[in-house]
Amino acid sequence: MVSMIRKATRQDLESAKSLTEACAAAMQEKAIFQWNEHYPSRERLLEDIEKEELYVLEEHGEILGIIVLTPQIDEEYLPIEWLTPGGNNLYVHRLATLPEVWGKGYGQKLMDFAEKFAAAQNYQSVRLDTFSKNKRNQKFYESRDYKRLGNIFFPKQSEHPFYCYEKILK
Repeated sequence: MVSMIRKATRQDLESAKSLTEACAAAMQEKAIFQWNEHYPSRERLLEDIEKEELYVLEEHGEILGIIVLTPQIDEEYLPIEWLTPGGNNLYVHRLATLPEVWGKGYGQKLMDFAEKFAAAQNYQSVRLDTFSKNKRNQKFYESRDYKRLGNIFFPKQSEHPFYCYEKILK
């Protein structure tokens, strides 16, 4: 099982969009209304690709997962009391794997990649958010030593909060 993580290209846009739609539908079946028809949009994914911040996990020519790695802080994150000063942090967004491979370690591979990438680029920490109703994701990040710090809201996605997490890199 040889999987590879690489920067996404424009040719990956439709596969990435299909993957996020499958993910959204599967989460909604579990009553997790984290993603919807507004998010993540095709335009958002294209912007991620054009900024060279979207990575794909590919196996046998099929995209099984995606992750966005960016040094840019979203304005929603500004009120959070982070563990480290701002300015040298890597942010993870839109981590997703195909529902048929959930529980098979692909999310772990993508987060391993993100943390190694951050360490290699000398970032102080990795920051991210996850939906308050997605207990599985919270457990996933907490098992990786991410500390839950505060709540933010994305009204177009949900009335419920998203929890912000940070992991300081050694």
